Amino acid sequence: MVLNQVSAGWLWAAAAISLNAREFETRPSGFLAVDGAARAVIVLPDAATPVERSAAEELRLHLDQVTGGRFAVTNESAAPLGSRMLVGNTAALAALMPGFDPKALPYDGIVLKTAGKDLILTGHPQRGALYAVYTYLEDTVGVRWWTSSETFIPHTPTLPLPDLDIRYAPQLRFRESYYLDSFNARFKTRLKGNASSRTRYMLAPLEMIPEAYGGNHRLIYFKGRNSAYHSFYELLPPQVYFGKHPEWYSEIKGKRTHREAQLCLTNDGMREELTRNALALLREDPGADMIQVSQNDAEGRCTCARCLQVEKEEGGVGTASGPLLRFVNRVAEEIEKEFPNVFVETFAYQYTRKAPARVKPRRNVLIRLCAIECSFLQPLDSANKANRAFVSDVEAWSRIAGSNLFGWDYVTDFSSYMLPHPNLRVLAPNIRFFVKNGAAGLFEQGDALCAAGDFVRLRHWVISHLLWNPGLDENRLIDAFLTGYYGAQTGAVLKRYLDFIHDRAEASGITLGCYQENVTSWLDPDGILEATRLMRAALLTAEAEETRDPVSNRGLRDKVLREKLPLDHVWLINFEALKRHAERRGQPFEGPADPLEACRAWIGTCARFNVQAHRETTSAETFKKYQRELLERYSKLNGK
Repeated sequence: MVLNQVSAGWLWAAAAISLNAREFETRPSGFLAVDGAARAVIVLPDAATPVERSAAEELRLHLDQVTGGRFAVTNESAAPLGSRMLVGNTAALAALMPGFDPKALPYDGIVLKTAGKDLILTGHPQRGALYAVYTYLEDTVGVRWWTSSETFIPHTPTLPLPDLDIRYAPQLRFRESYYLDSFNARFKTRLKGNASSRTRYMLAPLEMIPEAYGGNHRLIYFKGRNSAYHSFYELLPPQVYFGKHPEWYSEIKGKRTHREAQLCLTNDGMREELTRNALALLREDPGADMIQVSQNDAEGRCTCARCLQVEKEEGGVGTASGPLLRFVNRVAEEIEKEFPNVFVETFAYQYTRKAPARVKPRRNVLIRLCAIECSFLQPLDSANKANRAFVSDVEAWSRIAGSNLFGWDYVTDFSSYMLPHPNLRVLAPNIRFFVKNGAAGLFEQGDALCAAGDFVRLRHWVISHLLWNPGLDENRLIDAFLTGYYGAQTGAVLKRYLDFIHDRAEASGITLGCYQENVTSWLDPDGILEATRLMRAALLTAEAEETRDPVSNRGLRDKVLREKLPLDHVWLINFEALKRHAERRGQPFEGPADPLEACRAWIGTCARFNVQAHRETTSAETFKKYQRELLERYSKLNGK
C-alpha cells in the first residue's frame, strides 16, 4: 500500500524546506521578471489536469502581484522560446530529468529544480504540482499566507531564476490542523493541509477542498451527531434497534443498556447490521475515503462473558481494545470487498487506549490514538507522570499498527478558549513524537469554534508548517509569524509576553490538561500583573506603529486587541481575588476601576471580532448565557 510506503517519510536531495527566502542562494542564470516585466512563461502540459491548471493559476496570480508584471500561462506546444516555469508533468521533463516519473513519487511529493533557463515545479500527480508551486512561492519568493484573509506579498519587480534542486515528500500522509480559519479550503491547501473532518457542533461551514485543488481526505459525516467521530450509535441508533435487539448493546452489571454505554462487540448479528448501514453511507457519499467505526464518547464498555473473554485473550480484563479491534477488522473486511480504497477508522481512546496483545489492524484499518489524558505543558515523551503511560501505549500501538497509526493531539483549552494556554513549546515535540512512532496522519484539534482565542492564528500557522515538515525549527516559525504578522516591534513585545507566561507555567510544574477553567494554578496574581503589563506594552507599541505608518500597519492595533481578549477574561473571572491581593499588599489596584464596565467592554470587543463561543459547546446560546452571567455577577458587585 502507498500508506505503508510513505509512513517513514521521504527526503531527497540536500535542500531542506526552510521558510526563509533569503537562505536560498539564487546564483541567477536568468531572470523570471525584470523591472516589473515578465521574462518567463508559465507552461502547462498540453493535457493538463485540473490540479495542474490550479497550480499554474496560483503561480500566475501571485507572481503578477509580486513583480507587477503579467505572466502568461500557455500549453507546452504553444510556449515561445525562452525561460519557462514548467508546472506539472510536462513533456519537457523527459529531456530535462531523464527517467523521471511523477507517478513513482511518494504521496504528496514535490520536485523543484532549475534546469538551464527553466524552473521545474512538479510532483505527485494528485496535488504535487500545487504543493511545489506553494513551496516555491513561500520559501523562495517570500509570500506568506498568514490567515485565510491576510497574505503578505513581497514587492520584487526583478525576480531571479533561483538555483533550486529540492525533492521532498511529507512524512504525514494525512494532515489536519483543526481551527476555525482552516475551514477555508484555499487557505488550508496553501498551508498544505489535506484532510477535513467535523467534530460535533460548528459555527461556520467547513469547505471541502475541491478536486481542482487536489481534494481532501474525508471521513463519512454522521448527521445525527453532526460529526465524523464516535459512531457506534450513529450506525446503530438505540431508538431504532434497542427495543428489538437489546443484546446488541452493552451488558453492564448483568443488564443490557444503551445509556452511557457502547455496543456488544462479540454479537455477530449486530456486526452484520452495522456493516450494512456503514456500506449504505459509503454508497451515498462515494467521495469519502474514511469511515469511523468507533466507540461512543462515553465509558460503558460491554462486560458480557464473551466480551470479557476476548479481553482476557488480548492482555487481561480491561484490555477493551481487543474486542474492539477484532470487531472493526471484521467490518473492514466486508467494506473492503466493495470499497477497497476506503479506510475504516477506530479509536484508541480512554478505555481502549491500551494496545491488544494479539490482534493487529487489517491493512484498511486506521487506529486513531488520542492523547486526551495527557499534560500539554510538557512534551508527550517527557517524564511527566500523566504522559508516561501514553508513551508506552503509543509505542505498543506502533509495533502492531505500523503506518496504520493515526494521532489525535489536543492543542487548546476546551473549557475556556478565551484563556492563555501555554502549550506553544510542546507543539513541535509532540508532532515529532507521533512521526517518530510511525504515525501516518495527525489531527491537531484546536478551538474550531472561536474567532479569537489564544493566539489561534499563530498556532494554526505553526502547526500546519510542522505537519508538512516536522524538521522545521519551531522557534523560527514562531518568530517569523510574530514579526511578519504583527511587525517587528509589536511582535517582539508579544514574544516577551508569550515567553513570560510559558516560563511561569513551566516553573509551576503543573499538569496542564486540555480542560482548564482558570490560570491560577500556574499564574499567580503577580504573574497576572506582569503579563498584563506586557500585553499593554504590546498594545501601545501597536498603536504607535499604526500612527507612524497607517498604511503598512493598518489594523495592527485591532490584531493586538484580539490577542488581549483572553488576558482581559482572566481579569474578569479573577477580579475580586486580584483586588483583595492588591489590598493585602497595600498596592494600587491595576485592574479595571469599574468591573461592570470592563465586562461590557469585553463583551463588546468579542462581538466586534465575531466571537460566538468561549468554550466547547453544542449551541450558540452557551456564550450568550455566559455573557449574561458575567454581567449579572458584576451588576451585583457594583450594587454592594
